[in-house]
Amino acid sequence: MSLSHTYVPLPDEGEQLQTDLIQVIGARENNLKNISVSIPKRQITVFTGVSGSGKSSLVFDTIAAEAQRQLNETFTAFVRNFLPSNGQPDVDSIENISAAIIIDQKRLGGNSRSTVGTITDINPLLRLLFSRAGQPHAGYSNVFSFNDPQGMCPECDGLGRTVQLDLDVFLDRSKSLNEGAIRHPDFAVGNWYWGIYANSGFFDNDKPLAEYTDDEWKTLLHGQATMTVEWQGGTMNSKYEGLVDRFTRLYIKKDGMSERNREIFQRFVTSARCPACGGTRLGSAALGSRIAGHNIADLTAMEASDLVDVLARLDVPTAKPVLEGLLDRIGNLVAIGLGYLSLDRETTTLSGGESQRIKMVRHLSSSLTDMMYVFDEPSVGLHARDVHRLKELLVKLRDKGNTVLVVEHDPDVIALADHVIDIGPAAGTKGGEVVFQGSVAELAKADTPTGRFLTNALPLKTEPRRHDGALPVANATSHNLKDVTVDFPAGVLTVVTGVAGSGKSSLVNDAFLGAHPDAIVIDQSAVSTSRRSNTATYTGLLDGIRKLFAKANNVSPSLFSANSKGACGNCQGLGVLYTDLAFMEGLKSPCEVCDGRRFSEDVLKHTLRGRSISDVLEMTAAEAGDFFPERKLHEVLRAINEVGLDYLTLGQPLSTLSGGECQRLKLATELHKAGTIYVLDEPTTGLHMSDVGHLLEILDRLVDGGNTVIVIEHNLDVIKNADWVIDLGPEGGSGGGQVLFEGTPAELVGARGSHTAEFLHRSLAFESRRGN
Repeated sequence: MSLSHTYVPLPDEGEQLQTDLIQVIGARENNLKNISVSIPKRQITVFTGVSGSGKSSLVFDTIAAEAQRQLNETFTAFVRNFLPSNGQPDVDSIENISAAIIIDQKRLGGNSRSTVGTITDINPLLRLLFSRAGQPHAGYSNVFSFNDPQGMCPECDGLGRTVQLDLDVFLDRSKSLNEGAIRHPDFAVGNWYWGIYANSGFFDNDKPLAEYTDDEWKTLLHGQATMTVEWQGGTMNSKYEGLVDRFTRLYIKKDGMSERNREIFQRFVTSARCPACGGTRLGSAALGSRIAGHNIADLTAMEASDLVDVLARLDVPTAKPVLEGLLDRIGNLVAIGLGYLSLDRETTTLSGGESQRIKMVRHLSSSLTDMMYVFDEPSVGLHARDVHRLKELLVKLRDKGNTVLVVEHDPDVIALADHVIDIGPAAGTKGGEVVFQGSVAELAKADTPTGRFLTNALPLKTEPRRHDGALPVANATSHNLKDVTVDFPAGVLTVVTGVAGSGKSSLVNDAFLGAHPDAIVIDQSAVSTSRRSNTATYTGLLDGIRKLFAKANNVSPSLFSANSKGACGNCQGLGVLYTDLAFMEGLKSPCEVCDGRRFSEDVLKHTLRGRSISDVLEMTAAEAGDFFPERKLHEVLRAINEVGLDYLTLGQPLSTLSGGECQRLKLATELHKAGTIYVLDEPTTGLHMSDVGHLLEILDRLVDGGNTVIVIEHNLDVIKNADWVIDLGPEGGSGGGQVLFEGTPAELVGARGSHTAEFLHRSLAFESRRGN
């Protein structure tokens, strides 16, 4: 059924004012098929559908993008230069739209100066509290900031750590200068830096460093002098500077550094907690000021759940409003399931799910109303125990008078919706249509993939595989692990569970991989940052495809590379042109010469079975699987299709893939290996509930092929189908780090003291009642 310009009215639309609905007319972004939808304002609308169906294209690339574009246009051209660039989406019109706040899964990133406290704006309130109530009085709030010159520790510049040259690695004391005693490549024999020391006249260049006198050693490391250097047939004056001082100036104190230099730099330095501030980053004035016996560093080092208790007991009449604001914001951090985080935790260490929930905290204390909040799978990384906390926060945002749009797969979050829009019916070119609009109860009866699987849970595995030996981890203490010793069974599917922050990643990614470094790790990190990389290049498909085109046309394979001879001369094979407009927003536009096809016209004349190289790159993996019978290509395409990425086109840039898609693409490239260990981090991320069973089939096939598979996961269907479960907890942070349970899923159901066991039992009880 074609839904072109089809408008599906809400049941009570006749009673609603026109401005109470966001009207999207004729959306065609990516795979959307000219669809039109009505979205109720000041309600929670959940967008569902299989992966690649077009949910994100409608919510983020169309609605949110247009909201941001229109808001940005209200600013001056100069200000717009500092704002994200949003082109006009391919849609006829969007009416009654509100200003959008997008809360996605992109990691917060930042640098070593960015912490949970700074990103949530909790630290400024804490600094204000100490500037008003701290004793002895230390000064204004900036004195308590490690990012302000008046507050940062002078020894480490507010970083909390000092970096020093490791002389044992930098120097080979058994060698002389002429023999290459200085190991850094920039100081290699014959180089300019080496010449400064070898031609200084201070040393016997054939004398091993181990035989240097105390004075010679001091001169080599810290000496200062002006000297005449013979270099390339002439002489010149140069400053003599000791090795340690020169290295510190050139590398440690230098702001920018190339990737090559950074890699080399890391080999020759050691990092340690700053001895002056003890890693707190702050100066002595800030550390000396206290409230109820605590200085500001003591409070930022506490887990948020403990910090709330400490602040609640404070009696500070001079800063009561500040304290109330602190309790509200930190309370939101705890309520959203991040009570195990401390304010001094660096944002670079946060997961995608943690990053998204941190962003939520920043908006919960806002008094703005009639905003539009847009969420991208906010349940990612959440244990079933914590999903209800997320639901409470979404309701809180709605009840303040805001419109809440959520892209989600989790049935518990979908159940919260006031209105559901289901996109499908399938992925890629087979999706992009509105297949359902209505209530959750009506969705459960609808004949769509979401409707059919909404209440369909997989059964508990009753006959798990027997393991073949063990892969031990002994006395693990990284992060919050409490001297954990545990055996991972070999040759089976093991699922590691526990609430967020319980120690799952520490156990698997730190302790297990440290003991078994040869394991294949398939996580959700980006597979490439180059805009030239795509599905075909990453999986190795393009090499085989280029050879087929070359053989069929009797030409060079390099012609069929958009990064080589065959590239369009106008866009250099990118398919688009990037124009810098100085103080205006940058412009991205399709190449007019090749029409976005990336190749020159001469190359596009060459065909394979009636298709050009551009036509092939526009094929989905499913279409390409039928087009290429060649064994090697067919095996790779079959693997891509098996991991649920059949909707990806071969030329789709990797920069457009989500974390879950990146993970499954990595899995596709590793499926052929046997006799190895696979480690997967929440592989159900981004997966529709109808695809979870398919993922389990892939994992089972890996195990049946002689592999050991270890999965970090919250999804109850995956836990039910494990051969072995290792459950950590009982809580997050300092309240976790213990192994609560080891055994089969059936044994876990009856375990006590485990949140995973509790919710697994609830799920099975619900299925039993529904079956009866």
